[in-house]
Amino acid sequence: MKIEYKNRTLENVIIALNCIAIGVVTMTFVMLFGFDIPPLPRMMLRYIDGGLFFFFFTEKVLRYFNAASKRDYFRMYWFEIPLLAIVLFAIVGAGRWYTGSSPREFAMDAVSIYLAFQVIDKLCRGIVNLAATGHNPARSLIAMFVVLILSGAGLLMLPKAHNLESMSFTNAVFTATSATCVTGLTVMDTGNSFSFFGEVVILFLIQLGGLGIVIFGAVLGMMLGQSFTVRESAAMQDLLSADTLNRIARMIGFIFIATLVIEAVGAVLLYPMWDNVPGIIEGVRQKWWASVFHSVSAFCNAGFSLMEPNMTDYSHCHQVYTIVAPLIILGGLGFSVLYNLTDIGICRVGSWFRKDICMPDLLYTKAPKRLTLQTKIVLTVSAILIVGGMLLLKLFESYSNNPAADTRWCSAYFQSVSARTAGFNSVDVGALSQGSKLVLILLMCIGGSPGSTAGGFKTTTLAVIMMVAWATLRRRREVEMFKRSVRLVVLGRAITILALYVGVLLTATLALTITEHNCSCDLLDLAFEASSALGTVGLSTGITASLTTAGKWIIITTMLIGRLGPLTLLTALLFSTRPGKYEYPSEPLVVG
Repeated sequence: MKIEYKNRTLENVIIALNCIAIGVVTMTFVMLFGFDIPPLPRMMLRYIDGGLFFFFFTEKVLRYFNAASKRDYFRMYWFEIPLLAIVLFAIVGAGRWYTGSSPREFAMDAVSIYLAFQVIDKLCRGIVNLAATGHNPARSLIAMFVVLILSGAGLLMLPKAHNLESMSFTNAVFTATSATCVTGLTVMDTGNSFSFFGEVVILFLIQLGGLGIVIFGAVLGMMLGQSFTVRESAAMQDLLSADTLNRIARMIGFIFIATLVIEAVGAVLLYPMWDNVPGIIEGVRQKWWASVFHSVSAFCNAGFSLMEPNMTDYSHCHQVYTIVAPLIILGGLGFSVLYNLTDIGICRVGSWFRKDICMPDLLYTKAPKRLTLQTKIVLTVSAILIVGGMLLLKLFESYSNNPAADTRWCSAYFQSVSARTAGFNSVDVGALSQGSKLVLILLMCIGGSPGSTAGGFKTTTLAVIMMVAWATLRRRREVEMFKRSVRLVVLGRAITILALYVGVLLTATLALTITEHNCSCDLLDLAFEASSALGTVGLSTGITASLTTAGKWIIITTMLIGRLGPLTLLTALLFSTRPGKYEYPSEPLVVG
């Protein structure tokens, strides 16, 4: 929904002042919460925040009187009245009802929360509008990811964000890129090297990068009452791969609700696990934080862990296999698949309710829900990869003659699941056999499914490529899956994605052989590292921290390409390319 204003000049001035205010809020927050001793007096920064609070309040009043439709304005900013009421209640009542040691600090913290909400709201609305401009959305997406990475790196370099004497720019960018691209490769121990503030920044980057910053902006915009125009809906349709425009709002709402519910349930179920290994995570607060952190990291397929050896110390805990692994699988299925499965489940429950309790079938004429072709392909290929990877890992480790090999079925199952872009490990990956590492590379390259938090060239791409080969062997003109034909444009897209993916992987591996020529690692380890970065997985044989500065930047670039997708980068470069208006005559060609 777009609000029309009477005085456009006044609105342009307000927009410019908002941009300045967002910058000032960011700087005051950095100085307040990023330094042990702020560069400016703390009370001065608090007074600046108070002035910004007054500015945002005045801005809303001016826009209300300048709006052509007061009703549309209230629909757009319905949340402002209750939010302001809560903040004013906290400010006025801080000295009366708050029993803490500093009521003034409590009131100022309430103002800070309000300012943070204002900044997030305005940035998210701006993101949606930017994505809907139609000026090469792929480039806009790339630019927003780069800005998010650099902002995260700047926050991680603040003194209060880490426990080190200093943090290099390369390591900060590497960590921010790994978190934003939900990869999980680390050059330092997350739990020991970063403070609580730094861990919160990493978790925030994981959540934004996992859901996609544009989708996150659309979700918040929809929650706050912003209806989508046709152009905005078309942009969201392209990002979510939705069939029709009228499903966009429902799909975005489902993404937000499903993410919150799944991650919350995962955090609650993970809480008892930390008691199994004493001395690592202690105290109620640390246990809840660890539960939330690992639940979000698992569902977003990030692979970040607060423990130095990742999940190896908890490899005997059933929660690793019964909670973390399902979270990884759900995150890798794709929101369109989860939406389809949820829709079918609701339809079945509603049908049972009508049939057996209150309503006869004669009064219900809506067609029953069914599994879409993408859902069938994703579930089938995912099951085959999980089971096949588990069997191969079990086979290679059982016959590796390695005394340190973990030959348990549960370990093989977890690594088969985690290799498909999650990055958690319950065993020492560097100690695995050569055959097992090769299996993990293949799983990392395939990755998860479209529209998910996972990377790789995707399960549907693999299915299409395999069915093209099968149709060729059977001399069939049409590629068929589950009694459905696949369009030619989809076949071309799948082949293009695979070709670009293999090209980027070989280029990254070759570049690492040049920069890491003094390293003791072999070619398989370098290929493993490149595959993990491009597939946004996070598994490593243990060479990440020892990479040269040039090698780290190669991995940073590879992680960003893997998160965005090679095809997205190609689209960004060729967005304005016009198709040819003529065709050349065909001629037979022998291949193979």
